[in-house]
Order: sequence, then structure tokens, then C-alpha cells
Amino acid sequence: MTDKKAKSGKRKLLIPVLLIVALVACSVAGYAVWRMMKTPADAAQAARPEVPAAPVFYALDTFTVNLINPDNDPDRVLYVGFTLRLPDEDTRRRINDYLPEVRSRLLLLLSRQDASALSNDRGKQDLMKQIKDVLAPPLVQGQPQQVVSDVLFTAFILR
Repeated sequence: MTDKKAKSGKRKLLIPVLLIVALVACSVAGYAVWRMMKTPADAAQAARPEVPAAPVFYALDTFTVNLINPDNDPDRVLYVGFTLRLPDEDTRRRINDYLPEVRSRLLLLLSRQDASALSNDRGKQDLMKQIKDVLAPPLVQGQPQQVVSDVLFTAFILR
């Protein structure tokens, strides 16, 4: 009889333990499913690239300048137009407000160019760098430097 009571006591203890194990297993499975369902939305947000800010361009009127050349030929002329790519709207506003000074700096730079240097690709790349450098200093004391991200030629005639 003690054997039957012992088996009966073990069965009474086994049922609650099995119920607790089943409840924990269901909870873990439910949590895992919930995490899997939530992860694709997070991955989609993380995978979505940030939209870059709209570029800020400033188109300048074309420039026509006489060029330096070894022959002292007065007919060596550069006709060039370009657009500046700027980092922000504040820089565009500053360049627009001080446009006469900007054009003056650029005219002085362009008139110092050598016709033979501008006839190849390397010369044009150097001119782009020089334009960025000449526009970098502040236009008026107390203002920040201008940052020109890129210079895009829209017209380039070397005659």
C-alpha cells in the first residue's frame, strides 16, 4: 500500500511540474515569435538609407577674359561659365549678397591663367581647385569662410 501512495504522491507532484514546464516553454516560444515579427520592421528602418539633403547650386554668369600667353597675343580669350555646388543655403545667400566681390575675385583669378595650361584636363582641374581657394576666405571680416563643395563647368571655350 505504501508503494501505491508513493506513486500517487509522485503523480500529484508531476502534474504541476509538467504544467509549469509547459507554461514556460509556451512563454519562451511566444516571446521568440514576437521578436521575429518585430525584427523585420527594425531591419527595414535600418536598411533604408537616409535621404541626402537637396544640393544647393549657385549659377554664375559667364566670364570672358584675356589670357596670359607667351606670344603676347591679345586674341587669347577664355569664355567660361560655371556653377558652384555649396553645402548649405547660408553660403548661397552670402555669395549672392556679396556677388560683386565674388565676381571680382573670380575675374582676377581667371585673367591670371595661362592659355597653354588650360588646354589640357589637368589645367582645368587646377582651375577648379583655384576657384575653390579664391572663394574660401571670408567676404567680409567677421563672417565664416565659404565652403565650395564643387565647381561645375557649364561653358568652356578657349580661343
